[in-house]
This record gives sequence, C-alpha cells and structure tokens, in this order.
Amino acid sequence: MRDNDSATDSLPIALGGLGLAVVGVVVFSFSFPGTAFALDGLDPYVIGIGRAAVAAALAAVALLAARAPLPRGRQWAGLAAVAGGVVLGFPVLSSLALDRGASSAHSAVIIGLLPAATAVMAVLRAGERPSRGFWLASGAGAAWITGFAFVRGAGHFTVADLLLFAALVVCAIGYAEGGRLAREMPGWRVISWALVLVAPLTVPVTCWLLATTGPQWTGRAVTGFVYVSVGSMYLGFFAWYAGMAKIGIAPASQVQLAQPILTLLWSGLVLDELIDATTGLAALGVLVCVALTQRTRVRRAPAALASCDTFPHDGRVSVTKP
Repeated sequence: MRDNDSATDSLPIALGGLGLAVVGVVVFSFSFPGTAFALDGLDPYVIGIGRAAVAAALAAVALLAARAPLPRGRQWAGLAAVAGGVVLGFPVLSSLALDRGASSAHSAVIIGLLPAATAVMAVLRAGERPSRGFWLASGAGAAWITGFAFVRGAGHFTVADLLLFAALVVCAIGYAEGGRLAREMPGWRVISWALVLVAPLTVPVTCWLLATTGPQWTGRAVTGFVYVSVGSMYLGFFAWYAGMAKIGIAPASQVQLAQPILTLLWSGLVLDELIDATTGLAALGVLVCVALTQRTRVRRAPAALASCDTFPHDGRVSVTKP
C-alpha cells in the first residue's frame, strides 16, 4: 500500500471527504454514552487508559497484516502528539469529567468547542488559512457553548467543565496532527502507530489498574468499554483522519459541531437523560454554526497545496504539481 493511499479508498461506494468525516463523527457521538455505560462498574482511569490498550492490540494486528512500513523521521513526533491528544489525554480527561458528575449531554455540548480549537491548531501546525467568515462562525459557536457552560454552572465553571475544556484542547492537537499526517500515510495507519507507540505505557498500566481497582464487569460496563475501545478509540479514526486528509483539517473539524446534537439524541434514548430547553437551545446554536462554517472556504498554505489542493465547499480534491 502506498503512503498516500487510504484504506477507505477501497470501499465500493466513494464517500468523499465530507462523507468520511460524517462517518467519523457518528462513531464518536456514542463516546460519552459509551463512557457513561462503562462507569457503571469501572474506574475512570481503567476506561481512559484501558481503551487505548485494547485498541493497541487491534492496531498491532492490522499493521502486521498490512506489512505497514515504519513511520519516517518527523512523523514520529507527530504521532506522539496524536497519542498524547486522542489516545491518552482526551479519553482520561473526559472519563474523569463524567465521573465528577457531568452528564453525557452536558459534556457533549461543551466539547462542541472542539472544532474551533482544531481550526486554531490547523492554522498553527498544518498551514491552513480559514477565511474571515469561517472564523466568525467558529467564534460564534465557541461563545455560544462557553455561555452555556457558564449558565449551567450558576455563574462559574465546575471542575467537570474544566476537565472537559482541557480534554478538548489536547484532542484538538491530536486531531490537527493526525489530519496533517494523514496527508502522508493512510488515516488508519496514523491512529494505529499512535496506539502502538504508547502501548508500552498503556498495557502495563491497564493491567495494574485492573488488579487494584476492583472492576465490576456488569453488562453495561462491558458494552460501554468495548464500544469506546473498538469504535471511539480505533475504527472511528479510520474515516475521520481520511476525511481530514481529503477536505482539510479545519473544514472537517466543523462537521463535528453536529456531534453534540447526535450525542444529545443518544443520551436521551440510551441513558434516559433529561434534555432541557437550555441544552436544546445550545445544541441548536451549534447546528447553525455547522451550516455557516461549511459554506466558507479554507485555504492551505502553498506547501500543502502542492500535493493536495482542496475545495471544502464541495468536498472534491484535485492534485496539482508544484
């Protein structure tokens, strides 16, 4: 498999960059309900770190089966950033936030800030240049969700909110670095190598946590843990990073503004959480920002355009020579 191939290119139906990003978001939208299920019998650190250990085993098998070449040079540094952000940082911090009392619905709305944070990281690390309209729409979404957290916290941010804000920052770094690397290797290999990179840490720590925390493997706990380990931690990134590589990091990240809407739906249906008017209004504001940001153009720096010139408004990709 060539470095610029994508594992998703062999799908009988070509989803396109936007479609791939949507698939990733749908998978990720079950993450908070899945974590809430896992907390029914498991320690939050077991969930946050253990899911990476399980996914690392799947990743190792996939890499060996595909005879994937080792990453080169600076790619290792990018993979370390991916691992720190989406393999360790976000899972642990978000699990702790839910353990500290944040509901799945509330957490989903707060993490709606993630697209704006990812867009910032795309500018800093991936050479993308969002338009003024893009920034205005993203900023409006960020302000809307920040206000929601402030109102729900009775005039202040709770510990759970701070954990969620920290989670979205490290996750944005992991998304931006992963999207950048997905221009050089298939998205599935990006997340696979990131998982394997930290496996010497996650596997023994998981074994120690399982031996010392007294896990209760209830049906809900097993269901939630399996989902966040296989879906959220691994398979979802196949489509997500491939979508980022096709349409750009910043525009793909804005698709995730729809994630709070989906997670609210699952939270109500699966967890029987009450979705009040304030939460619904915050989610509606987020949905409006999705429509606005998808109508704005994001340019890449000349170096990136030399290999992959994207047009986010229609999801097509054309290749140009330097």
